[in-house]
Amino acid sequence: MEKSDRILILDFGSQYTQVIARRIRELNVFSEIHPHSITVKEILALNPRGIILSGGPASVYAPIAPQVDPKIFTLGIPLLGICYGMQLIGKHLGGKVQRSERREYGRGELTVITDCALFKKMPKKLEIWNSHGDKLIALPKGFKTVATTENSPYAVIEKGNIYGMQFHPEVAHTPRGKDMLTNFVSKICGCKASWTTESFIDRTVEQIRREVGQDRVILGLSGGVDSSVAAALIHRAIGKQLVCILVDNGLMRSNEVDSVKAIFGRGLGLQLKVVDASSRFLKKLHKVTDPEKKRKIIGTEFIRVFEEATTSVGEAKFLAQGTLYPDIIESVAIDGNPAALIKSHHNVGGLPKRMKFKLLEPLKELFKDEVRHVGEVLGLPKEMVWRQPFPGPGLAVRCLGPITADKLRILRDADAIVVEEMKKSGWYYKVWQSFAVLLPVRSVGVMGDERTYDFTIAMRVVDSQDAMTADWSRLPHELLAKISTRVINEVKGVNRMVLDISSKPPATIEWE
Repeated sequence: MEKSDRILILDFGSQYTQVIARRIRELNVFSEIHPHSITVKEILALNPRGIILSGGPASVYAPIAPQVDPKIFTLGIPLLGICYGMQLIGKHLGGKVQRSERREYGRGELTVITDCALFKKMPKKLEIWNSHGDKLIALPKGFKTVATTENSPYAVIEKGNIYGMQFHPEVAHTPRGKDMLTNFVSKICGCKASWTTESFIDRTVEQIRREVGQDRVILGLSGGVDSSVAAALIHRAIGKQLVCILVDNGLMRSNEVDSVKAIFGRGLGLQLKVVDASSRFLKKLHKVTDPEKKRKIIGTEFIRVFEEATTSVGEAKFLAQGTLYPDIIESVAIDGNPAALIKSHHNVGGLPKRMKFKLLEPLKELFKDEVRHVGEVLGLPKEMVWRQPFPGPGLAVRCLGPITADKLRILRDADAIVVEEMKKSGWYYKVWQSFAVLLPVRSVGVMGDERTYDFTIAMRVVDSQDAMTADWSRLPHELLAKISTRVINEVKGVNRMVLDISSKPPATIEWE
């Protein structure tokens, strides 16, 4: 990938900002999200071929509305404003924006009234998706109207290489939206389709070698997809300078340690050290119920164990992690935008501020599906690459309420049954995630003509592409019945099982 073959997306707090980034990458063009407060100097240093201004929940005329450096409009770099981004263009360049008498939300029809590179080889009538309460009512000087809707006389505007769209081309509900973005990225910005898995690997290997030099890197290997791919990628770059440490924190899935040893120690030949710290973690988590506090404790203890482990593996300067783009997006509100923190991730917000390692995060630009493709190219086995996501804090965030060894035993046994039956049925690789959650709820039951008062297991199964949004999976009733029967009959301490049928949003995929 040439450095300039990138699209910058300036974030104004839209729920769809990350979707824009995904759509651009699907065109094999690199995209990255930056805060709307980025300076022109910083933009020029990145040397992008195009800039997209995202939507957002604010009104451009509000006193504290997020703004953009007005010099951005004089750079000569192709620019596309979407929804709020278009309204900013109008406001800064002399147009007028006001509250619409009728809010436009949902499906609409766009009528293209003049030729425009955005709509090359497209029909004049197009189905689109709207989500706005403000609209442009007077064009900025020199702009022309490209398209209209029933409620917006200036639904698409253009002047030179500056474009504005009142609707959202990035969402699936705008059927030709991807074609519009393709025209902007390739025809208007001139980007080459050079963002590929192979190019990412080559570029990242070189970056790792430059950054690490002759120093040693240690990596926390959990057996999950993210840390596994990160390990394989770093190993390709620096070989024996990488030492992988598997911390058995007592919060792992059934047979996790043996599986990691088999694949990475004996299979790929990585240096692997196993540290049993389960009693240490459980002691720290004793009587802790708050999920954020759990994450912070686990993150801090994780680093402490690693710092101590370096005495036996040799001094290390870098700590490597499988942090992904969604982890960063959810954990840290992009500077200056109105987005709120959803939850801290073990790889992001759960680490102590003071630690002796420098972080190495080779996957932090990628979404989960991109990570899987990297793993495939690196030659990792299918059962590892397509393994379902597992949270950094492990079973701690699936065991609601206080954590005890017995509750973890119940959860681990129930989760193993869920995974086993999902694999047997062929559904495991069809869904994004499927797992058990132990609820802090006991209820009365009857087993063998005897009264029981035991725990409840919830099963969470979702479909998703990148974990930014998710919907609950519609599994066959026969499969649900089999899993429920096995869990209740085989897991001591459980007498009831329920199914989580909530979507993200408003719920998150994990319960904590």
